[in-house]
This record gives sequence, C-alpha cells and structure tokens, in this order.
Amino acid sequence: MDFVDPILELIRRTSTDLSPDVVDAITRGKDKEAQGSNARNTLDKILENIELARKKSAPICQDTGFHIHYVHYPKGYPQNEIIDGIKKATIKASELYYLRPNAVHPITGKNSGNNIGMRFPNIHLEEWDKDHFEFRLMLKGGGSENCGIQYTLPDTSLGAGRDLEGVKKCIVDAVFKAQGKGCAPGIVGCGIGGDRTTSLELSKLMLFRKVDDKNEDETLSAVEDEMYGKLNELNIGPMGFGGKTTVLGVKIGTYHRHPATFYVSVSYMCWACRRRVMTLKGGVLQYD
Repeated sequence: MDFVDPILELIRRTSTDLSPDVVDAITRGKDKEAQGSNARNTLDKILENIELARKKSAPICQDTGFHIHYVHYPKGYPQNEIIDGIKKATIKASELYYLRPNAVHPITGKNSGNNIGMRFPNIHLEEWDKDHFEFRLMLKGGGSENCGIQYTLPDTSLGAGRDLEGVKKCIVDAVFKAQGKGCAPGIVGCGIGGDRTTSLELSKLMLFRKVDDKNEDETLSAVEDEMYGKLNELNIGPMGFGGKTTVLGVKIGTYHRHPATFYVSVSYMCWACRRRVMTLKGGVLQYD
C-alpha cells in the first residue's frame, strides 16, 4: 500500500490548517478580553494568522516542530511499509515547505535538511484488532516543548504531596514558570503515574484530545475544570501580555505507578496546537 501521498496530505493539513476546536477556543478567549487590550489584539492577530495560513496553505508557525506520529494498524501488516511511507512523505513535505528542516544532530549541530534523523520523526506503531489504519500526527514546536516539566512527588519546594492536591500544585507551577515563553494561550497535558518515560508520553497523548471534550473519569474531569479556571486567573495572558486567556484547556490522564514513585508530567502546547487524525479503511481516506 502506498502511504506517501495520504501522509503528505496529513502533514500539510496539520501544519497549515488548525483544528476547528482550537480555533473556537481561541475565539472564545478573545471574546473574554477587553476591547483594545493587548490580550484581545494579540488573539485577533493569532486568528488572522490562522486564516491566512489556511488560505495560502502555508505553515501556521515558522517552527513546524517535532513530528510525532502514532499509528494503529491491522494485525500482521508490515511495519516497515508504514515507516517508509512516513519518511518519504516527510521528505516531500520538507521540499514543499510544509515543514521547516528541524532535525539537528545533537553533537555536530548539523541539520539533515529534510527532517530525517535519529528518531526524527518520532514514530509510534501499535497493532490493533480493527481492520483499518489510524494515523495521528502532532507537530510540537520547540518553544512549547521547552516548557514541559516532570515532577517527583512529594515535592517539598511546592508543598506538594502524593495526592490530587499535589498534582494541582505541579500544574500551576508549570504554567506559571512557562509565562509567555510557550506562546500562550496554551493547552496543558498532564500525565500522572507511570515511569519517567510513560508519564511524559501520557502528558503528550493528552494533547490529542479535543479542547472541548470531557474526561470520562469524573474526578479527573472536575480537576481539569478547576485547573482551567485557576490557570486563567494567573493573568499571564496571550504571549505573556496579561489577560484572562492563559490556557485554552487542561487534559489529564493516569497510568498505574510503582509504589516507590509518583511522577507528574506536564506537557505544554502553544496556541498553534497542530494535531490531526487520518483514517484509512477499504481504500477510503478520512481526515478529521
């Protein structure tokens, strides 16, 4: 099966056309800000940028980020075909300027020029019982990635214990430290539990959720709502200029942990929350 063109279109849409739920959340934030304020003017410019990117099929942000792929595929399908399709589509997307060359060798500092390198793109493959493919792509900018943080509870510096109140203190601390550096307003993904690796991965997986969805866990849903309110009272605002719109949403997930550990990981996504889903079933493509 030739995945190159479908994945190329997935990359184009992800890079140039922000999901409607994110645009709606930014619009709602703008409506809360005072007329003539820096916050409202900033959100106006962000919305103009989004519309221009869509019309011109140009990247929403000059930093097209880390490329994170999660692929579910039917039992027995060769993984190498999927990986090959993603890499070829990535090279083509780079040539068409849907992606900026971002793959830099950590020792030599050399840019590969085509977004192909060691674990770049970052590809996660998982077999499932269904008869179709699901491709999820996230383009996560470097600025927002720098604002991610992992806590080990208890944390005496925060007065955070091994409970939900401790988790809340971690989330507030992470967003306060980000200030405007992560291109606020952002979306906060939080992973509770797991080991160091899975906790961080879970926090990023939370960013695939729609801004306006509801957590199936009633307890976590209540915490998400509470944190959304508290974080927007920090007065950090769009790009750190102050205002009522510091975050667009808070998404929390849990993994079982070891008795000796309690990790809380926070991933911060900038307002350019670029994530899309593509499904392929019976030769029929569908993009979210």
